[in-house]
Amino acid sequence: MRERPSVPAVGQQRWSDLLFLHWQVAADAVQATLPPGLFVDTFEGTAYLGIVPFFMKRIRPAWLPPLPWVSWFLELNVRTYVHDRAGRPGVWFYSLDCNQPLAVLVARRFFHLPYFHAKMRATSRAGAIQYLSQRRGKPTPSSFAWHAPSGDPWEAAPGSLEFFLVERYALFSADPSGALHCGRVHHPPYRISQAVAPEFSVEPARQAEFELAGPPLSALCARAVDVSIYGLRKL
Repeated sequence: MRERPSVPAVGQQRWSDLLFLHWQVAADAVQATLPPGLFVDTFEGTAYLGIVPFFMKRIRPAWLPPLPWVSWFLELNVRTYVHDRAGRPGVWFYSLDCNQPLAVLVARRFFHLPYFHAKMRATSRAGAIQYLSQRRGKPTPSSFAWHAPSGDPWEAAPGSLEFFLVERYALFSADPSGALHCGRVHHPPYRISQAVAPEFSVEPARQAEFELAGPPLSALCARAVDVSIYGLRKL
């Protein structure tokens, strides 16, 4: 799944300054939320729920250059990990908050993803990031702060928990009729670091009807990667 697909990409983008926060959750609770044809993916028998804020940059169709005011925005997603009947691993999104209305429209229409409009802002200063998000119509904002301690970042080792959580190159979505689709992405392996995250919110998970207690089991951050996006394929 990490190999570049043989078909042409439909889009290009850069994901930057990512924070991966993960909590352990019951596998049967996750399975109960999935559509037929998808199955919870576990690491040593445990399922994980992730909250991932990051910067989206240079977003564009494959045949166009990036556009000012359109191609740079923020995103915050709530996700878990699944596989299909053929065993292909990927991501299932419960929500993706975004402060670019055009991106919300395109992702909902053409990728069947649960995007939501949100007011968002973020600052990056001296290696530390402050990130704020409030979904439209929701009273409670979400706030995150993080930085990476000193030291060289690394690539997650196959078979490790870090690899299970971050090295995902497919997404699954369901269209209005309930049919499943799979979309591929391609990018270099993440260069990750342990994150120090003194400020985090579980409100995005609560909006997805998951109650999370305590700090995340895993907190990782990643450098920027350039990403190729491929069209959906109906399963």
